[in-house]
Amino acid sequence: MKIGALVLAAGFSNRFGSVKLCAQLENGETIFQQTVNRLSAAIPHIEIATRKEVAPLIEDFATNIRVFNDAEKGMGSTLAYGIQYFKGFDGCLVCLADMPFIEPRTYAHLAGKLRRDNIIIPTFDDKPGNPVGFGVNFLPELSALSGNQGGRTLMEKHAKNVIRVPVDDPAILYDIDTQEDLAQLARKFSTTNY
Repeated sequence: MKIGALVLAAGFSNRFGSVKLCAQLENGETIFQQTVNRLSAAIPHIEIATRKEVAPLIEDFATNIRVFNDAEKGMGSTLAYGIQYFKGFDGCLVCLADMPFIEPRTYAHLAGKLRRDNIIIPTFDDKPGNPVGFGVNFLPELSALSGNQGGRTLMEKHAKNVIRVPVDDPAILYDIDTQEDLAQLARKFSTTNY
């Protein structure tokens, strides 16, 4: 199975007050850098979908940075744009750039559960989190999304293909929206290198 990962990094950080992906963690890495490093340890092929204002700020930490000029249209549009780079793959994990505490083993475990005809959602204590994985059968529908409508509509439409995958990594539940989130999560999770 050839599984890739799409990192959505085109948000506007409105509630954070600055470009949150560039905020530093205790270990000196940025939020974006640690997210990509941990993901890279598990998934060989990663594509980053971002906007032109953010691209220069993150280009030192990743390759395959794709600039989406209509990022203001919403996450669904960005997802549809990014998914076009996964032709020839069996599936794709859709990851959020502001979730730096997810363990590499979690990404690897989820990738191992992904099949061409399923959608996987990680759960911790029965609560759903991210990243969500989509088999290749669903990539054409993802590429047709628009606006802020994300993958949730596909999960509802194809409920019988959705598999909930329990993981022992609470970080799947937490993204960073505010400075307070960052401070709380930095306390909750060790940010030392894995």
